[in-house]
Amino acid sequence: MSKKEIRCPKCGASTEVYVNPVPTVDVIIETGFGIVLIERHNYPYGWAIPGGFVDCGESVEEAALREAMEETGLAVELLGILGVYSDPNRDPRQHTISTVFVAKAHGQPVAGDDAKQAATFSIDEIDVPLAFDHQKILRHYGMYKKGERCLCGVT
Repeated sequence: MSKKEIRCPKCGASTEVYVNPVPTVDVIIETGFGIVLIERHNYPYGWAIPGGFVDCGESVEEAALREAMEETGLAVELLGILGVYSDPNRDPRQHTISTVFVAKAHGQPVAGDDAKQAATFSIDEIDVPLAFDHQKILRHYGMYKKGERCLCGVT
């Protein structure tokens, strides 16, 4: 458990605060055309599975539905959890823990929020640079599609 000490600017008293990982979600969206990836407008750059930070007062399921809509314009139906990814180095900005969902949607994605563009890809033909640990996540998704992994959430 990481702790740091901060001091009151008025009286100088110190207190410890905990530095914890930040919860995030990613949503592998299946459409009739393939899976949806977004090209990130902000650092870290590259293509990514749609997702983002869980807001205070929001469940991971609610965050997944919101992030999918904000970044792709698609209303999704969550099918299950592919896994929980928590490598402290998975996001170069800070330690995050991502709950990764598999979902389905109909229609074509439209880039929104912090996405430069959104496109569909065949899982076997992704030839764009991926951000975060999304190459590993998509490898696990490929295993799921081949029946070598289930949607139980254990990585």
